[in-house]
Amino acid sequence: MLETSARLLKLLSLLQAHREWSGGELAERLGVTPRTVRRDVDRLRGLGYPVHSATGTTGGYRLGAGAELPPLLLDDEEAVAVALGLQGAAAGGVQGIEESSARALAKLEQVLPHRLRRRVGALTAYTVPLTRPHSGPAVDSTTITELAHACRDHEVVRFEYRTHGGEVSRRVVEPHRLVSTHRRWYLVGWDRDRADWRTFRADRVALRPPHGPRFPPRTPPAEDLAAWVSEGVSTRAFATQATVLLHAPAERVAERVPLTSGTLEAVDAGSCLLRTGAHSPEVMVIHLMFLGFDFEVREPVELNDHIRAFRDRLSRSLGEAEPVPGGSPDTHPLL
Repeated sequence: MLETSARLLKLLSLLQAHREWSGGELAERLGVTPRTVRRDVDRLRGLGYPVHSATGTTGGYRLGAGAELPPLLLDDEEAVAVALGLQGAAAGGVQGIEESSARALAKLEQVLPHRLRRRVGALTAYTVPLTRPHSGPAVDSTTITELAHACRDHEVVRFEYRTHGGEVSRRVVEPHRLVSTHRRWYLVGWDRDRADWRTFRADRVALRPPHGPRFPPRTPPAEDLAAWVSEGVSTRAFATQATVLLHAPAERVAERVPLTSGTLEAVDAGSCLLRTGAHSPEVMVIHLMFLGFDFEVREPVELNDHIRAFRDRLSRSLGEAEPVPGGSPDTHPLL
């Protein structure tokens, strides 16, 4: 009986590898006859596992989806990955799944072998998340699920959308994809009333079912939607936009410029282009200064006038003479 149970667990583990197995392959892996494999498959079906089979030269066995969730078998690395993922979900970001994530994590930790429990415990005890508990509203899990289903089924969605300034408008959108960052979820879709692609923050979406009708999928606005959304929320959404050459490697700059603050393009090993946006030219200058890298404005050239104004103001605050146009840089230090 113990041998049969162990063989069933091994068979289940093979089937959960998400591929189709022939009866001969399974018999060889398990060291039994094809007839025994058929009996073991029937036992798994009796336990509620939906094992599908097909006859013929291309036939075989595969594990499908059933009406209920059966127990899953995870190897060591998979178990640790799931535990860490549940810890992150329990910390927030998507409203409504924190409690269920914590319950699932507790169940998993209860059955983890001691060696794995020590690994997960060490990572938990000696890891400090770099997050702000109140960095913004979390998106509702039901909203995320409905939007994902609408993207999959190509169904029009209707919702009320609240802008950053608090204005509310009704939208009719053909949803395409969800793009997520650590704390934000964005919906990319075709706005029917505006006849253009738009990006919507999911935490500002209030769905108004029913959804539909279905629509034929459109060609997306970009092949790399993550980069397109990043450019939209960091650059296109602002009145002042700029492209600057930073004298620092792109990898180093990326440590200070998140995807929601700008897009980077490496020029060579020691420099990169930053495309970013701000509410005003003055805010743009402060933003660039706080990056801590030497830079050159590529566009708009008018931004240099605001940089000179900041330079002159700082010079006056230090009691230095007004810079003279065309004067020596030795007597009129620049920022």
